Amino acid sequence: MDPHIVFELRRYRLLPGRRETLIRLFDRAFVEPQEALGMRVEGEFRDLDDPDCFVWIRSFKNMDARTDALASFYSGPVWKEHGPAANATMLNSDNVLLLKPAAGVIPFAHNLPRDKEAGRTRAQGLIVVNICSLAPGTEEDFSEFFRDSAMPAMLAAGARIEAVFMTERNRNGFPRLPVREGETVFVWLEAHEDQDGAVAYQHRQTPVWTAEIYPWMDSRCWRRIEIVRLTPTARSLCAW
Repeated sequence: MDPHIVFELRRYRLLPGRRETLIRLFDRAFVEPQEALGMRVEGEFRDLDDPDCFVWIRSFKNMDARTDALASFYSGPVWKEHGPAANATMLNSDNVLLLKPAAGVIPFAHNLPRDKEAGRTRAQGLIVVNICSLAPGTEEDFSEFFRDSAMPAMLAAGARIEAVFMTERNRNGFPRLPVREGETVFVWLEAHEDQDGAVAYQHRQTPVWTAEIYPWMDSRCWRRIEIVRLTPTARSLCAW
């Protein structure tokens, strides 16, 4: 599988009660056409704490490939036919972080290939997204600390690290789809078998994590580390 180095974390605020409508439409009409243009739909999720939020992640080979693929998709027949119905479920679709891999982690290495998706019984698991808002210019030091101190503690306690990202600084080549520019973020995704597994993981963390490692990371953030708890949809490749 070709390596991808550009990722979008997309969080849609939907009209009340419209999430399942969007998921059905997305899975039926949007997955294969995007992937045929070289994009990958890495994961699709329901936000456990917000019934009107749909979260998904897609990736690209590079920034030029992103610009070309988005231009082709959003000017093509699939979006022309189904885009209005998708937009009709949404209040806002601009909460988008443009990201690149960090901390030496290959993103979504545990994902099924798309051609194996049909053989899976069902997508399951709890995906926890952690978003750190940092001062500009501090992301490299933060990433080094995460790689050397935080990630080993997480792995030892039983977390599966799905991906680690920092802000992609290159200009958004497709301004028709806005992204959150002017921000510096560091993001990691953990996978757990279920909520009980996530609780057990927290209990297995050492006192060093609680007293030193997590407080160090949190103290470098402009706001508290944002934690988003997600469950995969039926077609999400990112799952337990």
